[in-house]
Amino acid sequence: MEILELLKKYNAKATFFCIGKNIEEHPEILQKVIDEGHLVGNHSYSHSKFFDFYNTKKITKEIQKTDALLEKFTSKKINFFRPPYGVTTPSIAEALDFTDHKVIGWNIRSLDGGTKNVDLILSRIKKRISPGGIVLLHDTAPHSVLVLEQFLQFLQQNNYEVVSVEELLNLNAYEIEHG
Repeated sequence: MEILELLKKYNAKATFFCIGKNIEEHPEILQKVIDEGHLVGNHSYSHSKFFDFYNTKKITKEIQKTDALLEKFTSKKINFFRPPYGVTTPSIAEALDFTDHKVIGWNIRSLDGGTKNVDLILSRIKKRISPGGIVLLHDTAPHSVLVLEQFLQFLQQNNYEVVSVEELLNLNAYEIEHG
């Protein structure tokens, strides 16, 4: 929730790629993310370290199961998918053709999952930031909050505007409803 407070403080919108099993455990967090105007995408159901080795059918089931959970909150079809570990295998690609998702990657990896050194993480992303950048940050550790706050301050001081992935890539996060 601290991350949501920071995003609000700096008037920044984020896209949260959600893991299905975490949605089941903490639906109130997802509700708050959506209520505060952030986008959500699919990040698989299990985020298993073996996800890249699953067959197309198993990957499809994971994506569909997570979509069903997300769609309870959005009431719209989810269009964005971020593969666990950022790898798209032929089986993942085939599943995504079937589910009709767009893969959303990143071009600035913070490596905040591998180190707790806030200065190291910050210097890594500051060195790589440029207009059009998509930064990968996680919301799973206390040090991520410190990184995000200092990063948002840096962006503000350097006149960067934080925009949604939708706006940046000119893609829709959700299926447009036909009336």
